[in-house]
Amino acid sequence: MPLRALASLLAPPVCAGCGGHAGSTEPLCPACRLELRWLTGVTDVAGVRTFAPLAYEGPARAMVRALKFRGATLAADAMAAQIVAGAPRGVLERGRLVPVPLHPRRLRRRGFNQAERLAAALSRRTGLPMDDCLHRAGRARTQVGRDRAERLAGVHGTVRIRPGAAAPERAILVDDVVTTGATAAACACALRAAGSLEVRAVAYARTPGR
Repeated sequence: MPLRALASLLAPPVCAGCGGHAGSTEPLCPACRLELRWLTGVTDVAGVRTFAPLAYEGPARAMVRALKFRGATLAADAMAAQIVAGAPRGVLERGRLVPVPLHPRRLRRRGFNQAERLAAALSRRTGLPMDDCLHRAGRARTQVGRDRAERLAGVHGTVRIRPGAAAPERAILVDDVVTTGATAAACACALRAAGSLEVRAVAYARTPGR
């Protein structure tokens, strides 16, 4: 019996949204998938042209948590598939996928960068190369509970090009979720200062209205 099938028998897949039964290839059950609110088109978020297929609420929020705090590979693959399926023409063409960096302290504690896992899954599906050229500096500050102005100020100047790395000419920022756009704006600023001519962003979900 294949290892994955055996694992499913021993520990049946659990839906990231409701905790019920999910299929072996889907992180969400059919009922939770029906609750997803789909978005269309590219929008400007804090000066960065951004595409995200889903509203950051309900099961989509649960998917982000599954990737961010459990490192669920199945979630990353499903999220990448939905980004690719919904992306307008030109969004995932001609560029290098640049994962939004995680602060070193959080990276040590968590053991992985969820944006890097999502970017890797997107790279496998699109054939676009991944370029992990950014890193975070300064103090690690939580963004939870801060308003938009505080978030924009909190990350300003904290994202830089890695020593020895070069900014891609066309950069496609990748993150799990976009809320105020503060982090994407800080990344875009660092990339443009280092020579990127075009910076756009993709994410799995964004806050409605952004």
